[in-house]
Amino acid sequence: MNFDLPAGMAVLERTPVTLRALLEGLPDGWAAANEGPETWSPYDVVGHLIHGERTDWIARAKLILAQGANLRFTPFDRFAQFRESQGKTLVQLLDEFAQLRAGNLAIVDGWKLTDALLALEGEHPELGPVTLRNLLATWVAHDLNHVSQIARVMAKQYREEVGPWRKYLPIMEIHR
Repeated sequence: MNFDLPAGMAVLERTPVTLRALLEGLPDGWAAANEGPETWSPYDVVGHLIHGERTDWIARAKLILAQGANLRFTPFDRFAQFRESQGKTLVQLLDEFAQLRAGNLAIVDGWKLTDALLALEGEHPELGPVTLRNLLATWVAHDLNHVSQIARVMAKQYREEVGPWRKYLPIMEIHR
């Protein structure tokens, strides 16, 4: 499937609602569970998505669109959520994510992106040249990756309890 801006934005628009429906109101154990040492809980993932809304997608898109002398992205801190989410409830994180995402989607909508603009390049510190189209497609896939991660982490909490049905549940065997 080729990247289609309206279709991609439709996914991005739904992520906050999806996470709220999946996580809000559940007993705390669900949001705090992880897959073992150095893995993320659903709470951690929401914090990570917030950090991306603040410092990654829009900041990098603006850099590409500006086409200034320096097109190199600032490295993204993939673990900032551990300090930035301290003291916040899951509901606070879900609210913050929804607010930031709505604002960022409004920014993208205001750019009135054309194929020529989507073809503009920036420079990822590890991957090298990337287009705005690549960046926006990655934003969509990144969301879906983390929705899947949250579902996987939650499912694995019953890994032993499902007994012999585990053989029919591939999600239980997916490794982080």
